[in-house]
Amino acid sequence: MHIRSSIRSALFAAVLLAIAAAVAYAQVSISVSFAPPELPVYEQPLCPGEGYLWTPGYWAYANDYDDYYWVPGTWVMAPEPGYLWTPAYWGWGGNRYVFYPGYWGQQVGFYGGINYGYGYSGDGYQGGRWQNRQFYYNRSVNNVNVTNVHNVYNTTVINNTTTVNRISYNGGNGGINARPRPEEPEEEAAARERHIPAVPVQAQHAQSAREQPELRASVNHGTPPIAATPRPGAFNDRAVIPARAAGTPYNSPANRAAVRQGNAAAEQPRNGAAHSDQPVPNNRPEPSRPTVQPNSRPEPNRNEPAQRPMTPPPNERSQPETRSAPQQRPQQNEKPSGDQKPQ
Repeated sequence: MHIRSSIRSALFAAVLLAIAAAVAYAQVSISVSFAPPELPVYEQPLCPGEGYLWTPGYWAYANDYDDYYWVPGTWVMAPEPGYLWTPAYWGWGGNRYVFYPGYWGQQVGFYGGINYGYGYSGDGYQGGRWQNRQFYYNRSVNNVNVTNVHNVYNTTVINNTTTVNRISYNGGNGGINARPRPEEPEEEAAARERHIPAVPVQAQHAQSAREQPELRASVNHGTPPIAATPRPGAFNDRAVIPARAAGTPYNSPANRAAVRQGNAAAEQPRNGAAHSDQPVPNNRPEPSRPTVQPNSRPEPNRNEPAQRPMTPPPNERSQPETRSAPQQRPQQNEKPSGDQKPQ
């Protein structure tokens, strides 16, 4: 009888873990045509005790209200001794930004080169290490009270990145230019080893953030009022940390619903680009930029009605004949130079 109860308990626990894993990995399919906001500026809350590891905040996306929302950074107990957290990140997938969820592993893997701070400088993790099944904290990058936490050390973290920014995505227009490095033993090992998805408290933490309207980017404009928490889901705790500033003030695009459906690639070319899935390097997307002309035709076509031999009525500008105007351009020199009638 006791054996059956133990088996049922084990099966129930396995089901819960499977559900948590499904919730975490379901986000893999999320892709968006406009870039997430920059990372906000915030302080790290005090570590609540030994065994907690820092998991940085990130921008997630909700299809039901077509908006990014901030998942606050928080301290989380590792699922097993020796496991470290690889943060989630957004990466350009050729014509859309794709979300890659975080995971636990014995090595920190590739997370887009994003500088999340507090030990996650874009390459590996310098915030602490496991030793004899105990986690030791690097006090130079972590907010640790040595009265409660005794496993500490001090190592200065040198950031070799020449450009300091708050960009939250890899690749695309203005994104971080970093790629996985197979030649690095740690990154190669992290790609092959066993991974554990976000634990249930992390999944619940992200779900709670999704339900908070004030954490949506269109509401907080890149400065979430809850940027970090001392523990997962502790949004009402007195130790909650608000963001001090946005990386860059964010305004969500007015047509984000159309963008989500994949129509923006044809409707919103930028800087004369033939298609929005051809990003211009080092040119960060500007979702708040005014909408381009509806027909997205080159500039010279706008003045063609005034250059014809006879001035047509104003409503003829949209007639199909304007598409053959490039064949008639040699006639522009036949008009007197002073013949410039108003439209």
